[in-house]
Amino acid sequence: MGFFDTLKDRATDLAQAGVAQSKRLAEIAKLKTANMGEEDTIKKAYIELGKLYYAEKGTAPDGAYAAACEKITAAKAAIEVNNERIAELKESEDGEVQTSDFEVDPVQEAEPAADEPAAEEPKTEE
Repeated sequence: MGFFDTLKDRATDLAQAGVAQSKRLAEIAKLKTANMGEEDTIKKAYIELGKLYYAEKGTAPDGAYAAACEKITAAKAAIEVNNERIAELKESEDGEVQTSDFEVDPVQEAEPAADEPAAEEPKTEE
């Protein structure tokens, strides 16, 4: 019966090791989920911080913040122009859209967003 007792002990040890591993993996998953929540909290705080800074100093930002504030100001101006054009189109009785009044800057349209990497040229083997 020694063989069966040894086999039983090994099976018990393996089962306990499996349970311990499952607990470790579950805790790791729980901690990773908590970290993602904290990262989201940080992102929201950064956004709020940026909004507060722009509200307070957007018209006269410190040197390092000038470019970002200029982008925000330009984007707000573009939104205002777009909204005015939308209002004009909604008020139009004939329904004709005159695209000559609304021009898109091709350079601005072609530039990738700051947080998106530019597309790389495909490499060819020679």
